[in-house]
Amino acid sequence: MDPALLRERELFKKRALSTPAVEKRQATSDSGSHKKKKAKPDKESSSGSKHSAESSNGNFNIKASSGYKFGCLAKIVNYMKTRHQNGDTHFLTLDEILDETKLLDISMKQKQWLMTEALVNNPKIEVRDGTYGFKPKYNLKDKKALLRLLDKHDQLGLGGVLLDDVEEGLPNSAKAIKALGDQIIFVTRPDKKKILFYNDKHCQFTVDEEFQKLWRSVPVDSMDEEKIEEYLKKQGITSMQETGPKKVLPVQKRKKQGGQRKRQFKTHNNHLAGVLEDYSDGDPTKK
Repeated sequence: MDPALLRERELFKKRALSTPAVEKRQATSDSGSHKKKKAKPDKESSSGSKHSAESSNGNFNIKASSGYKFGCLAKIVNYMKTRHQNGDTHFLTLDEILDETKLLDISMKQKQWLMTEALVNNPKIEVRDGTYGFKPKYNLKDKKALLRLLDKHDQLGLGGVLLDDVEEGLPNSAKAIKALGDQIIFVTRPDKKKILFYNDKHCQFTVDEEFQKLWRSVPVDSMDEEKIEEYLKKQGITSMQETGPKKVLPVQKRKKQGGQRKRQFKTHNNHLAGVLEDYSDGDPTKK
């Protein structure tokens, strides 16, 4: 081999050994693995957010479906009440009710729930041979039925009847009440609700002025209800009992006794009297 080439080769080796070489492969692989590791939690967080979103959507769907069911029930009951008030008292099948209330898009499951649970257990719905009708508190056909009801309440001392209950059970109630005129009396309660009473004209009589003066001259401001009731009982007159909530009297605490009683023990050693000593008070004493 040419000696010049050999010299150049040796010089190249020396230069190669003298210059340091830095490998960057490991660093790039580490950074890549680090990036991959960082990417994994992102996937986990995204999957967790998807799971939570799905669960929240499931709860929302359950709430929405239950709300829709009870909304349909309320719509049916209100419709049955309105048609009863308008004079349509004949019973309807469930399909006819759904058709008239425009609830034809409900599922078979919801329809089954209405048939077996909701309408059957509703206090305002009456079921008769697979058909449904409105069930008011007082089922009144006309104004005569209303007058009989008010007269019965008056005779039995049951008081009046709420106007809301009359309007609920009597078809075209406003017309019937207007036709009765002064045969009924309206009284407005403190909560603004109106009550109907029977106007018994046999109880309408004029009271002598002298008797009125005597009645008004008796002072009762200083007397409480208990004293008035006691006075009426003495005179042989029974008073109407109050139906409101009774007052609860405060419970009186028992007084503690001043001193504790000393406990007395039976003595079984009577034959040793005078020999035994008593140490209960600290100082020994002969028995």
